[in-house]
Amino acid sequence: MIGAEGSAPAGPARPVDRAGLLVAYALPDREAPRVRMNFVMSLDGAVALDGRSGGLGDDADRLAMGVLRTLADVVLVGAGTVRAEGYGGLRLREENAAWRREHGLADQPRLAVVSSALDLDPGHPFFADAVTRPIVVTHAASDPVRRAALAEVAEVLVCGGTAVDPIAMREALAAAGLPQILCEGGPHLFASLVEVDAVDELCLSLSPLLVSGDAGRIIAGGHEHARPMRLVHAIPAGDLLLLRYARAR
Repeated sequence: MIGAEGSAPAGPARPVDRAGLLVAYALPDREAPRVRMNFVMSLDGAVALDGRSGGLGDDADRLAMGVLRTLADVVLVGAGTVRAEGYGGLRLREENAAWRREHGLADQPRLAVVSSALDLDPGHPFFADAVTRPIVVTHAASDPVRRAALAEVAEVLVCGGTAVDPIAMREALAAAGLPQILCEGGPHLFASLVEVDAVDELCLSLSPLLVSGDAGRIIAGGHEHARPMRLVHAIPAGDLLLLRYARAR
């Protein structure tokens, strides 16, 4: 057991590489709709440092994120995450775009944002710097003026009557040819997906930091209910640990 009292010290972790992670995170079936969550978290459960998740990660975490995006059809985020994390246009590195071409995929995954209030500026870099037409997911009761303004710069999907329906959203994205969904937060969007049992995988980077403070968890809100997950892999990457869990069926 690594680190057990009286045991020999663990040797240095083998460096992770892109090719190995493409195998480790490979999808068994690209046709079946799947929702993957990707988060980084500190050892004491913090989801952010100085208000952003980026301060928790390192090169290995960013490498894993690039691989997960390479395998996805669409990268999904909440509007609050777009504002907090400064999301701009998503563009994969050429080596990842080439991998996608070799596997019959478009060079770049689509980028989608979930918003009920639609308080997003059509000139935001999320739209202005996009390399493929972004997607806005909202509901029928959202502001029609704001919806029309965003329709000028994005494809708008209406999923639900007075709130975004996560199941309808998953079905609409799959119908648009985007069944492999990678969700990068935030915690409230994660909670809404967990609430309707729509999360198939959690890919979690466990950062070797203790943060303290008032940072939230990777899930915020929803009803307390234990949902079992099974470990697919645990890959040491220096002092950071790359975890992949799948929903236990």
